[in-house]
Amino acid sequence: MSSDPTESQKPADAWWWRNLPNLLTLSRIFLAVVLFAVLSFPNPVTYLIGLVIFVLAAVTDFLDGYLARRFHLVTQLGRILDPFADKLVVCGTFVFLAASPRMLETPWGLHPWIVVVILARELLITGLRSFLEERRIDFSARWSGKIKMALQCVLAVVAFAYLAFDQNPPGSPLWCWMTLVVLTYATLLVTVYSGYRYVRIAAAHLREIC
Repeated sequence: MSSDPTESQKPADAWWWRNLPNLLTLSRIFLAVVLFAVLSFPNPVTYLIGLVIFVLAAVTDFLDGYLARRFHLVTQLGRILDPFADKLVVCGTFVFLAASPRMLETPWGLHPWIVVVILARELLITGLRSFLEERRIDFSARWSGKIKMALQCVLAVVAFAYLAFDQNPPGSPLWCWMTLVVLTYATLLVTVYSGYRYVRIAAAHLREIC
């Protein structure tokens, strides 16, 4: 009986390939740690570096999801790690951005109370998802959640750029400040609406259970 020695080298049979989405997710967690360390020393240069790291983390988020779906590499570990890594990067970034002295003095900017609302939404939906999926009820992401995530990422990028390049009094340049304000409150509204949609879906399932 003959065997092809190359068969064991097929990507589908390789450990690194089967776990590539998870490895990308772990790299995103590592990037989050590096990002937060950089942002602990707020100045225009570190915000610019933070922008690059954040974009790189966002790219890994897209890649791990695409690979997992395209090549059927979804794992139970990945279903746990991926949302954790997403929330760690985005929510942690918002905490550091909102704590910036420059952002605190920006009228209608990304202020701490907005970040609290975003964090509350994420914690609530994560808790509901965990409760329902333990009972084998599908509570996967809806379009409102995906749009919310996209807006949050764009807002983070704009906030990084604002802090890196706009070091003059608030409102100068006007376009930079206006972009930040519009995105901040658009993200806030979509985040709240998305949370409301998920809560309605969860409530329907909870009525069936109870």
